[in-house]
Amino acid sequence: MAECFVEMNGQTLSSPRKKPRRDDISKVTVVLGAQWGDEGKGKVVDMLAIDADIVCRCQGGNNAGHTVVVEDREYDFHLLPSGIINPKCKSIIGNGVVVHLPGLFEELEKNEAKGLTDWKDRLLISDRAHIVFDFHQQVDGLQELEKGKKSLGTTKKGIGPTYSSKATRNGIRIADLLGDFSQFEEKFQVLAKTYQRMFPDLQVDVDAELARYKLFAEKIRPCMVESVSYLHGALNKGKKILVEGANAAMLDIDFGTYPYVTSSNCSIGGVCTGLGLPPCKIGDVIGVVKAYTTRVGDGPFPTELKDDTGDLLQKRGSEVGVTTKRKRRCGWLDLVLLQYTTLVNGYSALCITKLDILDTLPEIKVGVAYKSKGQKITYFPSSSSELASVEVEYVTVPGWQTSIEDVRDYEKLPHNAKKYIELIEETVQVIVKWIGVGKGRESIINVY
Repeated sequence: MAECFVEMNGQTLSSPRKKPRRDDISKVTVVLGAQWGDEGKGKVVDMLAIDADIVCRCQGGNNAGHTVVVEDREYDFHLLPSGIINPKCKSIIGNGVVVHLPGLFEELEKNEAKGLTDWKDRLLISDRAHIVFDFHQQVDGLQELEKGKKSLGTTKKGIGPTYSSKATRNGIRIADLLGDFSQFEEKFQVLAKTYQRMFPDLQVDVDAELARYKLFAEKIRPCMVESVSYLHGALNKGKKILVEGANAAMLDIDFGTYPYVTSSNCSIGGVCTGLGLPPCKIGDVIGVVKAYTTRVGDGPFPTELKDDTGDLLQKRGSEVGVTTKRKRRCGWLDLVLLQYTTLVNGYSALCITKLDILDTLPEIKVGVAYKSKGQKITYFPSSSSELASVEVEYVTVPGWQTSIEDVRDYEKLPHNAKKYIELIEETVQVIVKWIGVGKGRESIINVY
């Protein structure tokens, strides 16, 4: 073995030269929403999971909603990684996720009825993940009521209050539930009383909840894993790991349209903190982009359409929230927004979904610049009030007015559809690698 020599305090020391690390085979692939969510991340993850050994969720909770269609069966996932459909793939709910156990088991039961019967040996839950309790969900609703007309339009799934408990260091983790149950009882009682002091009308049947969680503890014990060492061990063995981001970049607590955001980092940084992975382990970052823009709930939306075209997109795209069942607001594709989330996330490739929804339009507008107070701006506004007041500069491109649902070859797309894709690539300076033209797993065009 070769030796290297180091001079230290006047002495020459020798030590064996270590074998170089093989970082080229130990990178994770990340799938992130590039807009305000509902871009079709679940479908992309399902497609890529065919070749993956492990699929991970890194943040968020059951406020997420990912739909995957396989052979006319429609699976709705909220906490479960979308890759769980792949029978050869392990699924990990990472330390950055907040887990509502009743919701998790309800989700498993619903998907079992649709044919997902082999999850028990493939679902792993990080022992560092925090638990969402029912009173977190009640508090979420009470906080929204207090805000009145200034409410944020949350999903009321308890996500914000649970992350608040985590930040104030009185949250409860899976490891607490599966450890000494008497200590879990004490922590639960303290946390419940804390919220009851804040919200005197909050009702918590502590004894009934503790009895319920004693049963949950035994149900999830086989799924528990110390996920950091597990994932690094898998990487060292050359396993292929896919990370599924929940929510989307414009809902990120730091980089989204604050305060109309979720309570976690759903941009690339959340992958590192939510799984215990260093930045050097991040490989390809795939941004999922709907061919137009949608958003659920309140908050600024510069390219929103409040006319017949907006209604058409909503109906043709079946734009109803998987989690909230609310109609999604619809608008033109916003490339200023997409350039901004590209800066934050560093996409190596894009997947454009729902291109077929634009099939009937004779003309299509695309937002390419913002003006504030009459002046073109070169930044994405941090203030929601400034973003709400920007004037959008559009380019208008001709539509293709023919169905593309059955197209599977990029070269067979109509000329104007290809020009639309090229406009996105040229403006954002990121390649479009896949294009979605329908609901099913097979409705994907591989561009490269």
